[in-house]
Amino acid sequence: MRKLLYIPIVHAPEDFGSHLAEVKSQYIARHGLPKWRDHTETLDKFWRELSEALLTLPVDYTKVNVYQDSLPVCGRELEIVEKLARDGNRNYQLLFKLVKKGATVMGSEDPSLLIEERDRIARQHVANSYDDLMGRRDEYIAQRIASTLKDEEIGLLLMGALHRVVERLPKDIQVYKSLNDVKEKT
Repeated sequence: MRKLLYIPIVHAPEDFGSHLAEVKSQYIARHGLPKWRDHTETLDKFWRELSEALLTLPVDYTKVNVYQDSLPVCGRELEIVEKLARDGNRNYQLLFKLVKKGATVMGSEDPSLLIEERDRIARQHVANSYDDLMGRRDEYIAQRIASTLKDEEIGLLLMGALHRVVERLPKDIQVYKSLNDVKEKT
């Protein structure tokens, strides 16, 4: 039986890369500096708690595949994870720690679709709702999981909350949406 733990994530400020200053200023203009500070503190807590939970799962990490939002299939996935972890990205620091425990990081996304998404963001057309591009990305991710997750393996799917990958997965992949479910059934 193939198993997948779906983990909806909230992107941390560092995930916005070169767009961070713009995102921060827009957030502060809309909600104020105190709300920005509250938001970043909440994100810090989210990533600390998620890291602790995923790094203490009662599993054989050598049988864990990690599928990450926006990580392209390119043959350099581990190199990307290591660089972003060194740069202070909490999401990728978690991935790197999972790799150290034996997990395999899998490229999850079609690079051409990620470029299309990047170009859209650069044009200031950030998707705040589900659209055709997100649907095509999700279809690719679901197919990637279906083709790489083997019997008796566990997948960890870390995806932004707007994604709908799970509903596109084959029925032979048992999806868990709670860490407690995984702990009880492994």
